[in-house]
Amino acid sequence: MESLRFKTNYRCVPALQQFYTGGPFVVSSDNSFIACACGESIKIVDSVTAAIRSTLDADSESVTAMSLSPDDRLLFSSSHSRQIRVWDLSTLKCVRSWKGHDGPVMCMTCHPSGGLLATGGADRKVLVWDVDGGYCTHYFKGHGGVVSCVMFHPDPEKQLLFSGSDDGGDHATVRVWDVSKTKKKNCIATLDNHCSAVTSLAISEDGWTLLSSGRDKVVTLWDLHDYSNKKTVITNEAVEAVCVIGSSSPFASSLHSYEQDTKKGGGSQTFYFITVGERGIVRIWNSKGAGCIFEQRTSDVTASIDEDGSRRGFTSAVMLPSDQGLLCVTADQQFLFYSLECTEELLQLNLTKRLVGYNEEIVDMKFLGDDEKFLALATNLEQVRIYDTASMSCSYVLSGHTEIVLCLDTCVSTSGRTLIVTGSKDNNVRLWESESVNCIGVGIGHMGAVGAIAFSKRKRDFFVSGSSDHTLKVWSMDGLSDNMTVPINLKAKAVVAAHDKDINSVAVAPNDSLVCSGSQDRTACVWRLPDLVSVVVFKGHKRGIWSVEFSPVDQCVVTASGDKTIRIWAIADGSCLKTFEGHTSSVLRALFVTRGTQIVSCGADGLVKLWTVKTNECVATYDHHEDKVWALAVGKKTEILATGGGDAVVNLWFDSTAADKEDAFRKEEEGVLKGQELENAVSDADYTKAIQIAFELRRPHRLFELFSELCRKRAAEDHIDRALKGLGDEELCVLFNYVREWNTKPKLCYVSQFILFRVFSIFPPTDIVKIKGIGEFLEGLIPYSQRHFGRIDRLVRSTFLLDFILSGMSVIEPEAQPTESKTELLLQSNIHIPDTENGIEERDHTPEITASKKRKSNKSRHGSQKKVKNVAFNKVESIQLQA
Repeated sequence: MESLRFKTNYRCVPALQQFYTGGPFVVSSDNSFIACACGESIKIVDSVTAAIRSTLDADSESVTAMSLSPDDRLLFSSSHSRQIRVWDLSTLKCVRSWKGHDGPVMCMTCHPSGGLLATGGADRKVLVWDVDGGYCTHYFKGHGGVVSCVMFHPDPEKQLLFSGSDDGGDHATVRVWDVSKTKKKNCIATLDNHCSAVTSLAISEDGWTLLSSGRDKVVTLWDLHDYSNKKTVITNEAVEAVCVIGSSSPFASSLHSYEQDTKKGGGSQTFYFITVGERGIVRIWNSKGAGCIFEQRTSDVTASIDEDGSRRGFTSAVMLPSDQGLLCVTADQQFLFYSLECTEELLQLNLTKRLVGYNEEIVDMKFLGDDEKFLALATNLEQVRIYDTASMSCSYVLSGHTEIVLCLDTCVSTSGRTLIVTGSKDNNVRLWESESVNCIGVGIGHMGAVGAIAFSKRKRDFFVSGSSDHTLKVWSMDGLSDNMTVPINLKAKAVVAAHDKDINSVAVAPNDSLVCSGSQDRTACVWRLPDLVSVVVFKGHKRGIWSVEFSPVDQCVVTASGDKTIRIWAIADGSCLKTFEGHTSSVLRALFVTRGTQIVSCGADGLVKLWTVKTNECVATYDHHEDKVWALAVGKKTEILATGGGDAVVNLWFDSTAADKEDAFRKEEEGVLKGQELENAVSDADYTKAIQIAFELRRPHRLFELFSELCRKRAAEDHIDRALKGLGDEELCVLFNYVREWNTKPKLCYVSQFILFRVFSIFPPTDIVKIKGIGEFLEGLIPYSQRHFGRIDRLVRSTFLLDFILSGMSVIEPEAQPTESKTELLLQSNIHIPDTENGIEERDHTPEITASKKRKSNKSRHGSQKKVKNVAFNKVESIQLQA
């Protein structure tokens, strides 16, 4: 049997993050990324994996409009603050910004040449800006309401700008503007056919037909030769976007094949266009007959209802560049990627990928299937979303509940089918089959919201549900067949009034003999199956219980409570065996891992903790969530963790214990080899290499020894200069930190000051100022340097006393005039070191006497002093040589 290895560390991988909250978005020219408005910021998202590449923090207002330059180098954005910003996507910096509108900018577009930017605002104006200069080149007035869309003609030779607005009063117009400098009259034409807001504009591939769509449920085709109305297409739904299908796209080839098979040739001047709107379906139209040649049978999105009662399915759509299909955006922040195929005289629209920009609050999650490649999420929605853990794209959605789904569980039946059971606020439970994405059973009977649900572990032929009606129900799965198209009514085998308050969690024992329920009434109860006979009640928590779980190996249950504790209970007598404390708020989930020897918990404090049962020790704490962590899932085979909560983020956690041990062993081995290499470099007197290795090993003490050894050498400056020139910016920053620490100690300050002197001599000040943290370094360096220089100054001044003593001791040497008195010697000493208060007055009273004595004594004194100094210096030098 394989030995049991405790887990010590998990590696967190952010798998699903919030990147789109609704509003504007733009797709790059190669479809490699999507720039999305996410509240007050802009997220640059990988269009394949939905991973966030970068974030642009604009200002404190929500983003209202965005556009990309044709070369994808610049991103233009605006918010409710009316500030227009230009972002360089290579550096992620705002290169320029300006204001021009009197109201929020509602739409913007960039000229195909990349030199002009057109903006339309709520102030009824359309402005054209020079991108490089940031100044206004054209100022267009004429709209009677909010300008909702703007578009340049795709042909750069045709200097035309189109704008649509909502003029109010059942009136909306499209205006054509001339942006060339040759024409005096700016507004060429006013196209009046819509009676509601114009939502989208498009140009045919030949450049002579303009399409405009509106919420008045029509699409109008305009002839750009004479700006007349060629055709009005009635769509019977509020159209949010219209897109022209290029002749070289796969969509067009499939449509040509379909029309040839059905003998509905459209002619050479025919083009196709797509409309999406409030119904949440995609429709394809033929421009010649204005007929709908394809309509999606079932919608892939649940249409939402606005406050005014209008439905909102799709909010926007664009044809992807490089012939990569169609992208539709829904009102609930989903990006749907479609491809079109023609098979057996039938057109089929396939959903190739689904990216979810915003999940709201995640309340529950479970891994799906034996291979655990999918993750089922219950959020604040009526649907359950199934995600592929590799790409984190939403594979499919389970729709059927009429209220928010609160809980779910998954299992693989004995027949090999992957099943999902869900509980909702609509008081019902539903059983789903993941392969067919069908609901195969509905359980009706609870009188309150179903907040807890769990499958059986061994036989997998029943599941248990707990509700806010305080009851516990056991549901039978008998009667299920392999090919079911209509859900059956599930029957409850047993019911019991289990608690006095809402039931928050249920768990089934590994042998299917017991079920445990945790409630808001601060108790957890164990019931014997299948009749739900009470076995034991666990009492001791001071707040409601949020989670219960059976141990996979022992006769015990773990509970997580709102009193910030986790407890393990004995089923035999109901006693509390262990208590784990460490969370700073309510513990919302606690599950066993490592064969029941460890516990993983998460709570309202946003923390995820790993515990060892035997020692009651918290092994690791992780803070990767910004809100409550409601959901925790553990893979049965791989023991991968998944967490999600109120921040709409899903994190995947991988056991990195073995990898960490390997890394530690490898680093230790590298350290030994580097240490030996360091000693070899020192023995070879290769100080430049030795200092470089000491920096790599982060050994400040050894580094100080090397520098101090260099300082004692005769050519110290040359050695240190060569060593310092080989340092990079990061190593120089580390050196400054070391020098700051050395400078705080008087014994080490001489080396640190010498290193600083050489650094400031070698590197120019412009380079030193650019080093990260140089200001903080100087703040910690200056006070101690002033203290050291003050001490050195005091020592230098103290040497003057030695000079004075040596000068005074010259009287013991044979002099030419030995009859000088002590008074004269004191007078001479006063002349050299005058008293600050009396020296000036004494010189004033006896100027002639002192002058004569100075002339007489200085000659002999200087001679004797010279002798003494020579002797003194010779003695000092001899002492140094002996040392």
